[in-house]
Amino acid sequence: MSLVIPIFIPHQGCPQHCLFCNQVSISGKLSSKVDDARYIRDTINEWLGFSRKHAEVQVAFYGGSFTCLAKERQEVLLAAVRPFLEKGSVQFIRLSTRPDCIDEKICDFLLKFGVKTVELGVQSLDDRVLEAARRGHTSDDSLRAMAILQEKGLTLGVQLMPGLPGESTLSFLVGLHRVISCNPDFVRLYPTLVIGGSGLAGEYQRGRYRPLSMERAIALCCIAKERLGNAGIQIMRMGLQASESLEKELIAGPYHPAFGEFVAARHWFKRVRPLLAGCPAGKTLSLRISDRDMSAFVGPKRANIKRLQQLGLESRLQITTDKTLKRGTMNYVIN
Repeated sequence: MSLVIPIFIPHQGCPQHCLFCNQVSISGKLSSKVDDARYIRDTINEWLGFSRKHAEVQVAFYGGSFTCLAKERQEVLLAAVRPFLEKGSVQFIRLSTRPDCIDEKICDFLLKFGVKTVELGVQSLDDRVLEAARRGHTSDDSLRAMAILQEKGLTLGVQLMPGLPGESTLSFLVGLHRVISCNPDFVRLYPTLVIGGSGLAGEYQRGRYRPLSMERAIALCCIAKERLGNAGIQIMRMGLQASESLEKELIAGPYHPAFGEFVAARHWFKRVRPLLAGCPAGKTLSLRISDRDMSAFVGPKRANIKRLQQLGLESRLQITTDKTLKRGTMNYVIN
C-alpha cells in the first residue's frame, strides 16, 4: 500500500477564477506555508517519521494548478522533494493542473524532477458547460493535454464534475464516453457543490443555478462507475474529501462525507436486484462476494437490505463472504 504525503497549494498558479471555485474552503488549507521549501521538507520528514514503512511513498501537490505557476516557482517546490527521491524514501511526485497548462516541454520538465502522475481538472468535455463555468479552456485543450501526458509516459488522472451549470445528463454521459475513449489511468468524480465565496454561490442565491439532488448525483456517479469499471479504468475517489472548512462553507449540493459509499451501495443493488427478481419462488440465490465488499453491499445504515425487504426479495438471498474473491466480483447459484 502506498503512502501519499499531501502538500496543499490552493489556487496557486491558476489563471482563472472558475464559477464553482473557493479553493481555501475545498482544501481547508491556506497557501502561505508552501512558499517555504523548508515547510515541504519538514512535512515530508514528519510523515515519514510517524508512518510505518510502505512499499511506495509519493508526495502529492494538491489544490492548485501546479504547471501554471512560474517555472522558477515550480522548480523550488519540486527541488524540495528531490533529496527524498535521491535517498529512495520517496518514489515519485504527483500533482494536479489545468489542461491548458500542459505541453511537451512542461512534461519533460516534470519528468526531470521525478513527477510520475498528473491529474487534469477536465471537469467537463462540453464546451458550453466549460464556458458557463468560466473554466477558460476548451474540451480540445483537455483532449490534447491527455494525449501529451500519455505520450510522455506519465500516469494520467482525470477529474470530472457532474452537475456543472448548463450540463445535462446526456452531455455528462457523452463527455464520460469521450474520457473513456482516452483511456486514462484513473478518474475522480466530484459532483458540483455550492461553496460560500464562489461565483456559483451568487448564481444559486439568485435562483439561476440548481445543484444536483443527492439521488441524481448518486445515480450519475453509479452509471459512471459501471462504465469506467467495464473499461478497466479505476475510480480513485467519488465526492470531495470531508473537511471542517468545506462543511462550514457548504451552501448546497450533493455532499456527504460517505458519498462514495452511497454510490458503491447503489452499484451493488443494481447488480443483485435483477438476479433476485428472476429467482423462482421457493428458490434461493446463494451469493458469494469478497469480504471487503460486504459493507458496500449492505449499504449505509443497511439501506440495500431495507430496500430488498420492501421489495419482498430479501428472503430469497443467502450471502456469504470469500476472502479469495477479488473485490467487486461475485459468484452465485440458484438452488
